[in-house]
Amino acid sequence: MVTKWRNRLGIGVWSVLFAFGLSGLFIVSSFGSNYVQRDYFHTEQFRNELDRFAQYLNMYELNLIPLEEAKQLITVSEDEIIDYRHRLGDITQLITSLNSDYESRIDEARAGNNQEAADILIAERDKKIEDIKKVFTSDEYARTKAISEKEKELEAWYKGGEEGYQDYLRLKGQFQYYFKSTVSDEVYSNLNMTGNESINDQLSAKNMRYITSYSIPIESSRNYYSLRYAQLENANVLFQGQIAVARALPPSSSVAIKYDNYHREQIALWAYTFASIVALILSFIFIRRTKEIPARIGRWAPHYNKLPIDVRLVFIALTGLGAIILLFMVKDEFHYLFENPFVSGWNMIINLTMASICVVATLIQTNFTAAQLKDGPSVKTEWEKGLLIKKGQRIKAGYQQIKRSLSDSFLNKSMGVQLFALLIVLFALGLAVLPIVITPVYFLVYVILLAIIGIPTVMILVNRVGYFNRIVIKTKELAAGSSGQDLLVSGNSVLATLAGNINILNDGVRTLQNEQAKSERLKTELITNVSHDLRTPLTSIITYTELLKKEEVSNEDRAAYIDIIDQKSQRLKVLIDDLFEVSKMASGNVELNKEKVDLIQLLQQTLAEYDDAINDSSLQFRLPNMEEPVYAFVDGQKLFRVFDNLIGNILKYSLAHSRVYITVQTVGNQVIVAFKNVSKYEISENIDELFERFKRGDSSRHTEGSGLGLAIAKSIVDLHEGLLNIEVDGDLFKVSISLRVSE
Repeated sequence: MVTKWRNRLGIGVWSVLFAFGLSGLFIVSSFGSNYVQRDYFHTEQFRNELDRFAQYLNMYELNLIPLEEAKQLITVSEDEIIDYRHRLGDITQLITSLNSDYESRIDEARAGNNQEAADILIAERDKKIEDIKKVFTSDEYARTKAISEKEKELEAWYKGGEEGYQDYLRLKGQFQYYFKSTVSDEVYSNLNMTGNESINDQLSAKNMRYITSYSIPIESSRNYYSLRYAQLENANVLFQGQIAVARALPPSSSVAIKYDNYHREQIALWAYTFASIVALILSFIFIRRTKEIPARIGRWAPHYNKLPIDVRLVFIALTGLGAIILLFMVKDEFHYLFENPFVSGWNMIINLTMASICVVATLIQTNFTAAQLKDGPSVKTEWEKGLLIKKGQRIKAGYQQIKRSLSDSFLNKSMGVQLFALLIVLFALGLAVLPIVITPVYFLVYVILLAIIGIPTVMILVNRVGYFNRIVIKTKELAAGSSGQDLLVSGNSVLATLAGNINILNDGVRTLQNEQAKSERLKTELITNVSHDLRTPLTSIITYTELLKKEEVSNEDRAAYIDIIDQKSQRLKVLIDDLFEVSKMASGNVELNKEKVDLIQLLQQTLAEYDDAINDSSLQFRLPNMEEPVYAFVDGQKLFRVFDNLIGNILKYSLAHSRVYITVQTVGNQVIVAFKNVSKYEISENIDELFERFKRGDSSRHTEGSGLGLAIAKSIVDLHEGLLNIEVDGDLFKVSISLRVSE
């Protein structure tokens, strides 16, 4: 029993010594180069801090340039003027946008009888437009604007430089310096000098821990001040002098603290390294004497050996890798040992303990595996049970996949035969080189074969590859949504067929791009028109409501305001109802209550609703062939809405003192209801856009229409599986509705 425990304890001691020794090697290899210097002042860390202080000193003292002086040095080239105008945008679009922004505000002021406010807005708009025109017409004015922009950016840069000033003040308390300009007698120093002391007396080993000569070249200053906002290079001056660290630094000084920490860490590192080397030597001596695995641990071998042998090798690699990682973690904790001794110390102990466990695990697994590998047949059996066999099965499955791929290559037999024929020819030409090596007399025969067969074969292959590459490039363009010229289709090969199909796709992309551009334009117009049409009555309601709140409003004015609010509210209600109706139509969330309806009677009812408006207008309505009833299976209320919208549009947009024709004709099993009038506005050539939402024949939008009438009418007709067409011939406007006649 004592022997078992002794063996077990021996393995543990060995693993701890070995892990400790390896950790020392990792630590010294990582940090040793940092602690071979004589003291902290000779380290790269101190040198970086010294350079940073010199840069700050140059920036905030030696070559300090006031902001206003820097502004005077700003210049703007002709190219920068062009760039400034380019960033502003197109002058036409800018002026149009300003007019649009101010139009509604000016109209609101005029609607509220506030001409003074309207005049102020007009003057403000005209001033901005004039400013834009001057930027694009006067180079001097554009240069002034660009300089103003650069001055703001320069101010922001100087403000950002102030953030490093506190760091400069901190460093200034750590260093003593004396610098003199090479072009003048100007001196910069923070030394407390008396009348009897010289610079050499102050900057001596007696007073300073560290002294170094330092020069700040012109290039350094230029790097700090070579802004794109100003030309400041002429202000740079070369300074030479000395920077030192005083002996009388307070204990709280960061340089003094780092100096003392470096000395302590240096002693600790080399002591730890020496101890780890001793431990590593002892572990090697110990392992030579201890060659037995404790019997208690050996009992686990049968259970462990049940695992596949390749899995066991993976476990050995993982525990070994874990030991290495933990040793690196010990190394990392050593770096913070002096900042937080308690936490880092405990972490080092824990990581060393876990590393020792991983070392023991690796040793035990290696011993178990090595003992089993001595039995040849057993090893063969284990390998057959391993994961490699399963991997072989996957490789076999991959072979089957390759076989299927070869089969797929002959789905088009012509393409497959051509490909393999070319490969066979090239392979045969390659093999033909062997006889030449053996018997050079065949060289002439090989050249003839190469000229007759080789070169044409290579040219065919090159042409096909080039054709294929052009197809690939074209497909990339299509995938990116770009359309260009069609591919050249030559021959009857598979690649030619593919090129033809891609050309068809290219045409589709062009069509799609055109539709998308149109959709984006109409979407923008829709948003603009909705905002304008809803905001105008709402603004009036708000304006007159505010006027009603005033106590001095007379009863007559109050009644007038209430009447206007009522009109605008009704106007807003119509717009919202129409918009809601269009939304329902677009979503398909509309149910039709179809029944047999006399279209002649429905049309006459609709006209009766507009009887007063027709009588008050100067239009002459002509309704021929309205005697016999015409029946259709439709939703009467919905179709009434269609007739109502069309007749309302006629009354709004028809030329005064013109005739309006409404006809109903039956052609086969279709009934065609036509509305014809002469428009008083110029009609857009793009008829399809009249069906878009908020699109009006009156592009100035001075009428009371919502712009949704035709969109609603077309949606209702479409729900009835009918057809609504618009025809324009000059100013003649014709709408035709085609519906199926009820049998």
